[in-house]
Amino acid sequence: MALIFRIAMQSVGLLLSLLGWVLSIITTYLPHWKNLNLELNEMENWTMGLWQTCVIQEEVGTQCKDFDSFLALPAELRISRILMFLSNGLGFLGLLLSGFGLDCLKVGERQQDLKKRLLILGGILFWTSGITALVPVSWVAHTTVQEFWDETVPEIVPRWEFGEALFVGWFAGFSLLLGGFLLNCAACSSHAPLASGHYAVAEMQTQCPHLENGTADPKV
Repeated sequence: MALIFRIAMQSVGLLLSLLGWVLSIITTYLPHWKNLNLELNEMENWTMGLWQTCVIQEEVGTQCKDFDSFLALPAELRISRILMFLSNGLGFLGLLLSGFGLDCLKVGERQQDLKKRLLILGGILFWTSGITALVPVSWVAHTTVQEFWDETVPEIVPRWEFGEALFVGWFAGFSLLLGGFLLNCAACSSHAPLASGHYAVAEMQTQCPHLENGTADPKV
């Protein structure tokens, strides 16, 4: 029963981490980190991501333009690019390591200690990946709130608001954190079944030495 519960916990943790990793990649390339609605022209909306700015018009459709220079970007967008790439890379490494550490995987059944270490290391990588995904999303959200309530900007000037990518990024980060937590819990609660089996055989041989002589009577 404990083995089934541990395998289920590992499976749920890995699926949550996989979901968070995929959403983190989607967040990196979505051009909807910020939205801008023009009151003077309600048929035109602007969106901004880490790589490009897009304008959405009902008659023309969506037109996007990539940023010309990395150094010309605001600090939060420059750092967000780096952190999101780091999050995606750490999530990929976490998937590889934790995948080989699953109990349901038949590879390395006789190396339970190694599989346990791989599972713990994969969980730590997912934690790090989740944090590095939450930091840039929260930073951009904080900057957006500050600029929205900036009293030095005239009220007639349009303000940027939260885009859909921020919510996707928050969900991705928390999924990675929860997935890594479940994997570490499953790894810490695991026991080495092969080792316990060896102890049982050794104990049986100690209590029943007559079995080694091939006799049925312990007194012979």
